[in-house]
Amino acid sequence: MDWHVREATVEDVERLALVGAATFLESFAGVIDGGAIVRHCQRQHAVETYRDYFAAGAFAWLAEAAPGAAPVGFALLTRPDLPGIDPDGGDLELKRIYALSRLHGTGAGSALMQAAVERAEREGAPRLLLGVYKGNDRALAFYARKGFTPIGERRFRVGDREYEDLVLARPLGGG
Repeated sequence: MDWHVREATVEDVERLALVGAATFLESFAGVIDGGAIVRHCQRQHAVETYRDYFAAGAFAWLAEAAPGAAPVGFALLTRPDLPGIDPDGGDLELKRIYALSRLHGTGAGSALMQAAVERAEREGAPRLLLGVYKGNDRALAFYARKGFTPIGERRFRVGDREYEDLVLARPLGGG
């Protein structure tokens, strides 16, 4: 599949919500209870949720299929909302970086990551942070290749269960 990455705006919230829910379902079907996935996506990947991120100053990038510009992945950069991290300390959080599995291995994830890193550096962030499910070996390997190392843990609730995430950080030139 051919794709390209472009910066997203508030006008793209429906596209972000769609690909966010689709990739969450694709990633966690068979791992997390199906009803919990649906309820989680209805809240965390609602159009209004993404509108709120933009209103709070978030940045986002879309990977789109060519031809046709169907959304197939995205990255979302926000102020940090991670345990033990000062939201006003200058760090930024890669809140979401998702791509449909058809894009895995195509360089789309790297392109989305690069866009987020470059923006975080322009914003003067000393570090780029993210949270990732401890059991997501593919994502953990990707983040390690991109220079992220563990700095902590957090609990992540989906439905009535909590899951363990690692909190990772990558130093940037802005600090």
